[in-house]
Parts: sequence; structure tokens; C-alpha cells
Amino acid sequence: MSLFTLYYLGAFALAFSFALIATPSHFCTMGAVSDWINFGDSTRLRAWFLAVGVAMLSVAVLSAGGQIDVALTASNATANPPYRTAQFVWPRYLLGGLMFGVGMVLAGGCTNKALLRLGAGNAKSLIVLLSVALAAALMLFTSVDHVLFLSWMRMVSPDLASWGIAGQDVGAIWQGLSGTGNAATTNTLAGLGIGLGLLFWALRGRALSGSPALLLAGVVGGLVVAGAWWLTAGSVGQSVLAEADFMDQRPYALGAQSLTFVAPTAHVWQFLMQGGSSLFLTFGMMLLLGAVVGSLCISLLLRQWRFEWFRDWRDALAHALGGLLMGCGGVLAMGCTIGQGMSGLSVLAVGSVLATASIVFGAALTMKIQYYGLLYEEASVLECALTALVEMRVLPSAWRRLEAV
Repeated sequence: MSLFTLYYLGAFALAFSFALIATPSHFCTMGAVSDWINFGDSTRLRAWFLAVGVAMLSVAVLSAGGQIDVALTASNATANPPYRTAQFVWPRYLLGGLMFGVGMVLAGGCTNKALLRLGAGNAKSLIVLLSVALAAALMLFTSVDHVLFLSWMRMVSPDLASWGIAGQDVGAIWQGLSGTGNAATTNTLAGLGIGLGLLFWALRGRALSGSPALLLAGVVGGLVVAGAWWLTAGSVGQSVLAEADFMDQRPYALGAQSLTFVAPTAHVWQFLMQGGSSLFLTFGMMLLLGAVVGSLCISLLLRQWRFEWFRDWRDALAHALGGLLMGCGGVLAMGCTIGQGMSGLSVLAVGSVLATASIVFGAALTMKIQYYGLLYEEASVLECALTALVEMRVLPSAWRRLEAV
């Protein structure tokens, strides 16, 4: 088996395994935020933090043991995307994350959830994914991202390298600011400490003990993220990069990477436009395929496959708009709820913290706006938004326009 075959089949196997567990357990970031915001139930949120904690611990151990080189994630030449890049364009994480958070509520779930639902028979997810792919392709393969966003964002963003900071990971920042310590050692200690802290919170109170499926999904999700890093930033991935340097044409989107589901939708579009050339087959595309096939298999096995379609044109429009926002926001933020919320956080990238917080904030805000829109049908979106921001303690109480019923 060639290195490239192992590389791509490994991606499929990882996403397939995750889908087998995530589909029946309803492991979902948007669902976790919804349960927390609307019902005060943190069970699914704890499962998500459990996955992040397991991923952090695993990456720290693998890195300390020399099994992976996460330093590869600091450069565009060796990572896709470069989570630890020294070009700290902070507005992209905030605005992109906010757009993605709003979009995933309108679409009824994030990109990963759309893939799992598609495999389970939800045809609405096909429209969502097509919308995501369209917006992501415009951002990746045209000048839209530069003209609308990056041209001005870079003007207000620092280049950490000019400050003597090699990247935006915890270790590099500490070493650059303090002038002491070893970045790799600091990252390992930080990963172990934060990872254990997340595991402690996730398992505290035994909320997950009553949901073994979610408990398993959290553990498997974290291990799959770490497994992808082992495959792409370990010996196999590094050998693939070395081999690609001697090829007449370098395959597209190689490099250290883990689970992410927005940019790969655009890769599918490019692959088709290039006549199915193997040079444009990507790790991310195999993740998409593995997620859909895994969900299909487990849904059929459990007899839970069910065809679903839109209620009306408004429902279709909301899903399409949500997909467009996720595609645009996901590329801008360099990841989705999985790409930044699990993969990026696992390598301790500061931008991933900003992006994930913005995604959660955007989703929570949209949910509250929808809530007040249902309670007060005559209220404007502005009134609902102001009231929601007051409840989220972003604005003072004097700005409240609607009262909760």
C-alpha cells in the first residue's frame, strides 16, 4: 500500500468511525449549545468538552513522544489550515466564527451534522452542503475573501513573528514574551493541564454516566481528532509531504491537518471541475465521504434511516442561507465547530479559542432571537436582538425591548 493510499484511506476510516458513534448518540455542537441555552442541560456540552479534552491530552502525549510534529501547523506550506500561524488575523476568527454560528442555527446544525443527517436520509442536508460548498469555493478559489475581508483585516492584525513570537500557540507565545522556556515543553504541559481540567469538568457530577452513548462519542471523537494528527503530522504525513516535493505537480491541500468539514466541501467542487484528477483528491474529501457512509451504515443497521424534506419554501430558504453563512464563515474562521472547536483547540491555537467562542456566541444569540421572535410575532428582529443581547449580558438592562413570558 502506497503512502498516499494509506493517507486517504486513513482519513475515510477515521471519519467513518466517528460517524458510527456520533450519529446514534446525537453528538452535536449546536445541539449542545441549544440544550444549554434553552433548557439548562449541559450533558451534550460536557460530551463535547470531553472530546476536546481527550484530543488535547492525546496530542500532548503524541507530541512529547515524538510521534507527531505539531510545529508543522504554523506554516501554510506544511499545514491545511495553519492553526498556529504567526499571522494572527484576529478579526477573521471573530467575524468568521460569528457567521458560522448564526448559519448553523439557521441550517439546523453544523457542517458535520449535515453530513451525518445526509447519510441518515435527511435530504435537506444536501441543500445545506451545496450552499456550504458554493460559499466555501468562492472564498477559497476567487478573490472574494481578500476583497471583502482579509484586505482590511490584515491591516489591523499583528504579525507575531515581528515580536519574536514564532506562532500563536501557547508555548510560542510564552517563550516569545518571557524569553525563557521551551515552546514544545510548555505546549505539552499546557495540553496536559488544560486537557485534564476539561475532562474533570466534563465528568464532574456524573451527568454523562447516564448517557453512555454520549460518553463514548466524546472519547471516540477526541481520539479520532488525535488519530488524524498522528496520520498527517506523524511519519506517514511527513513522508507524504517529502514525496510531494519531488512530484512534477504537488497534490492539492496536503499537510498536517485533522477533522474539519467546511473547506473540503469546496474541494469536492474543484475535484469535479478538474475531471476527477487524483491530484485534487484531498484528505478532507475522504473525511466527508467517511462521515456520510458511516452515518448511512449505522442508520440502516439500527433501522433509523428516514427520508426528510423541507416543510415549506421558508424552511428551504433558511437552510440555504445558513449553508452560505457556514461556508463563508467557516473558511474565514479557518474551521467549523469540529475544525476549530476540536482540531484547532487540540493544538492550543489562540485563534481557535476566539473562533470557537464566536461560533458559540453567534449560535446562542440566534437561538434567543428566534425564541423572542416566536413569543412576539409582531416584534422586529432588532427588538429581539437587543433583548437577546441584554439576556446574554452584553448590553445593559435598559436596552431590553421585550419581556420574557
